[in-house]
Amino acid sequence: MDPNRPFSYDTDQDVHRITLYSTVARDHQHRDFRRRLTLHLDMNCFYAQVEQRAYNLYGLPLAMGGWRKPNGTARGIVATASYEARKLGVKTAMSAFEASQICPYLVFMQIDYDKYKGISRQLRAILDTFSPQVEKYSMDEYFMDVTFLLKRGRKAIEAYVRDLKQAVYQQTGLVASVGVATSKTYAKLASDLRKPDGMMVLLTPDDAVQHLFELPLNEVWGIGSRRYKRLLSWGLQTIADAHKAGPVPFKRIFGEMQGQLFYEIVTGRDRAKVLENDHHIPDEVSYMHTFSDWTVEADQVKGELVKAIRKVAYRLRGYQRKAHQWACHIRFQEAQWEGTTFAFQTDGYTNLDDYILKACLPKAMRLVEQALRKGQRIRGVGLHTIEMRHHDQLEIFFQEDDRMRGLYRATDCLNNLYGADTVRKVAMDHGVPGNTHFVNRS
Repeated sequence: MDPNRPFSYDTDQDVHRITLYSTVARDHQHRDFRRRLTLHLDMNCFYAQVEQRAYNLYGLPLAMGGWRKPNGTARGIVATASYEARKLGVKTAMSAFEASQICPYLVFMQIDYDKYKGISRQLRAILDTFSPQVEKYSMDEYFMDVTFLLKRGRKAIEAYVRDLKQAVYQQTGLVASVGVATSKTYAKLASDLRKPDGMMVLLTPDDAVQHLFELPLNEVWGIGSRRYKRLLSWGLQTIADAHKAGPVPFKRIFGEMQGQLFYEIVTGRDRAKVLENDHHIPDEVSYMHTFSDWTVEADQVKGELVKAIRKVAYRLRGYQRKAHQWACHIRFQEAQWEGTTFAFQTDGYTNLDDYILKACLPKAMRLVEQALRKGQRIRGVGLHTIEMRHHDQLEIFFQEDDRMRGLYRATDCLNNLYGADTVRKVAMDHGVPGNTHFVNRS
């Protein structure tokens, strides 16, 4: 195992990431305009579906990520919920307490990443028998290049999808929704149209008109709330509006290059590849942990900050990225769950824990101690990068210590081989006790 290689690292370790809402980049697109066919497979409510199968909880409203205290009070955050719970109004990112008010008999379960990773590997093995080009987009989402089906016609494609879904069900006991389209973006949209356990094949422009044109633009991969607001200000609300308006409004809003790319994405003209390296590097690396209960112990908060820095730095090394600017968040236990956020800089671009700890902890602990003196209680911590770059870029005024870099290489190698916390800092043992909204903190 080479710790310099990204695939040696488990960059999804303790990461609750159902999907990546990132735009299809130019360098991930085919250069030619040959017509292609892409399949998107989405496991429906993956965590909840796995637990329903494991514990025979079919038909019960289930929320993943929360728990109940001995007095019955719900705590934590809903990571995902079964369709039975969703029909009642339980949503992702809702507090467990709010969800329990909506549905008093809601079943809460903790997330078990190791279990889901094992099933995800099993799923990948199944998909590899159906196509030579498979992309693991996230633990429960996969893209497949099925261009070889284009000449076989709609009935053959639909039969292929049914065979795929049946193979997944027979070998895992789980159902999936599948979308097939002539662009990666539209395949992803298509899989969402008939959940759960659905199928949608979009082969012609008329198919897109019938099934996609009335969708709002913020449902398209890469169009978030801020971009959607800007599009709305130009009168662009639906996919149909984008087709009618053409690329000019997009270029005026987002610039010549980016605007053209967004226009191609929302109109299904992107030529995105099915990426086989399975290695998606996010725009920022972040960590947020809400404690199971508040704390007034400064040492416990310090332990949680050490954990946060360890998680972010490890993932940066896995991505072969370094950061220079960072932000840290201290969350208070108040009616609005507010907190304080501060930015800080390391001496240079780094992905080594010690440099980040040196820059972050003094300021963070001053803010924690000030809050505790005011009678405030601490409920969570967070950390994220503000600016990243590739780790091979050299700096003139800062160089990481070679011995320290070698120490982290050796530590990562042992942890990658024997388990995440085989070698860790002692301070990590002094965190806030109790449950978390996930089995592993993320």
